This record gives sequence, structure tokens and C-alpha cells, in this order.
Amino acid sequence: MTAPITITEKAIAEIKNIMENKNIPTDYFLRIGTKGGGCGGMSYALGFDKAKDEDQKFTISEIPVLIEKRHYMFLMGMQIDFFEGDEARGFTFINPEIPQRHDV
Repeated sequence: MTAPITITEKAIAEIKNIMENKNIPTDYFLRIGTKGGGCGGMSYALGFDKAKDEDQKFTISEIPVLIEKRHYMFLMGMQIDFFEGDEARGFTFINPEIPQRHDV
């Protein structure tokens, strides 16, 4: 099965850096998922975790990835990027199907 998401080179580099330098156990995977819904809308989750029976496993650029089966359809087509600016840094989820707003 093909992974429903893509990860940019910048995000891949940051994830690998975290895995190597933050004592992430070797039996942990990068877990990608969703949470919420309702009035507040859906948000995305990213973290490290052990595999569970309901997980689908993927490898993206040598990164072991887990996605719960129930989250698969909500992540379809999403891209994970890493942003580093003067006032903030972190991972972002981008839907390439939705035009991005560019502030001037």
C-alpha cells in the first residue's frame, strides 16, 4: 500500500535529526494522525510511538511511519513540511489541493 502523505526534504531532515539526537527508541515509529473534529475542525498530530494492531506501516525516506487505519482517508494527499522562521519553527501539514495564502 502506498503512503497517503508525502514529507518534504526539510521535514525529513528534521525528523531524522530528532530520531538520532532525542533518544527515540529504535522500536518506535513516526506516528501521523488526526484529532478533533466538530466545531473546532480537524487538527493533525505528529509524534513517536510503538506500533499497534490497527496501524498501517510505511517507510518514507528511511523513516518508519505509522498511520491508524481510521485516519488514512483524512491524511490522503497531505504533505508534511518543516518551517523555520524568526519567531516560530515546527512541522506543518499542507493540503496541496487547497491554494495556500501568501502574506505580503
